[in-house]
Amino acid sequence: MNEISRRDEVSLSGAALRGAPWKTAAVSGGATAAVSFGLGVLTDTAGLVWSLGLGISVFALVAAIGAVSKPNEGDRVTRQARLWALKHPWRFALLPAAITAVLDYPVQLVLDGEGVFGSAFQSIWHGALVYVIAGVLTLTRQGRARSSQ
Repeated sequence: MNEISRRDEVSLSGAALRGAPWKTAAVSGGATAAVSFGLGVLTDTAGLVWSLGLGISVFALVAAIGAVSKPNEGDRVTRQARLWALKHPWRFALLPAAITAVLDYPVQLVLDGEGVFGSAFQSIWHGALVYVIAGVLTLTRQGRARSSQ
């Protein structure tokens, strides 16, 4: 059997994300949130919670895709984890989705006032969207895993 535990999958995803472009992800997420809120102010549809949620989602997506975009960079463990992520895009996408949900929950809870369960639903929904997008984008990069072996 070549099955690994869920805990090992999370460890591999974390190792793949270790070399993610975190500064670029933070700048991208912050810029997205700022532009979204600014456009909302200009059009009288400003939504701080929505803008922050969008920024958090972009942050997680840029980190995830940046992590697997260069599978041959980094130390041996990082390279192997990135190759695993490229071969298992849906399992890898779970961690960026969880990061999104965890970061988005306090924003929803404090700023949106939907309560504990409404905020949890909204943050899980945002995490699910990141899961699908990160999974598809990682799937499109699978050729890099085959070409680097």
